[in-house]
Amino acid sequence: MSRLRRFLRIYTPFTRAGIQEAVTYRANFICHLIGEIMSAFIMYFVWKAVFLSSDSESFMGFTMEDMVVYLFITFLTGYLTYSDGAFAVGEEIVDGSIAARMIRPCSFEMCFLFQELGNRIISVSMIFVPMVAGVEIYRFVLCGEIRFNIIYFLLFLLSLVIAYMISFYFNVCYGFMAFFFKNLWGTTLIKETLVGFLSGAIIPLAFLPAGVAAVLNLLPFASLSYTPVMIYMGMYSPAQIALSLGLQIFWLAAMIGISKLVWRSAVKRLAVQGG
Repeated sequence: MSRLRRFLRIYTPFTRAGIQEAVTYRANFICHLIGEIMSAFIMYFVWKAVFLSSDSESFMGFTMEDMVVYLFITFLTGYLTYSDGAFAVGEEIVDGSIAARMIRPCSFEMCFLFQELGNRIISVSMIFVPMVAGVEIYRFVLCGEIRFNIIYFLLFLLSLVIAYMISFYFNVCYGFMAFFFKNLWGTTLIKETLVGFLSGAIIPLAFLPAGVAAVLNLLPFASLSYTPVMIYMGMYSPAQIALSLGLQIFWLAAMIGISKLVWRSAVKRLAVQGG
């Protein structure tokens, strides 16, 4: 217990700093949120056009109702699991401030993690309940019955937490590449586009050829978005849920291990450009 108290005493200030950052730059936070919501609505109208042009009420096993729920829960999942670790690490390497962080008597990635948790607290408090409530009201109005399932919702929350941790460690690993490449701005754009596609955030993996979808479901990217959303929608059987959560835990452990290995190699090559 004393070790836990010491751990929290060290890293809780970083969480408070994350909250203060989100509150201080609230205009940036709100504009980013509005931009993301607009993107979700654009995708809604695109898929609505697809369904209107189809002779069938369903497309690849998805009805329009399923697609709307998928789009907005995917938006929510992507927004809450987004990690800025790659950008933050890259910027600190460029301006030289990473040197001060490296000499602190605390874990490098834990500092980033707890600071991001502060930002996630603000995000959750502002959009989680309204978004989930809006989706469930839409389903109720459309179907005339309550479709909310508390079991699936709790499993969704568990999957969402694991997804965020995978995203965080994946982006930390990617951020460490700045030790080698010095600047990640250009490659970050490529990375985010690829992750968006491979995670099912742009097109549901079920819409892809069966063999391709099977492979992508085994990769860590599906664990970032597709897995939590499909659990929320109740489109996975209990066996599939157990397998998917197990796969998420596997990839989380793998990303943690990879981050340790990359860090040990990267610090030997530190050469800041600013300072």
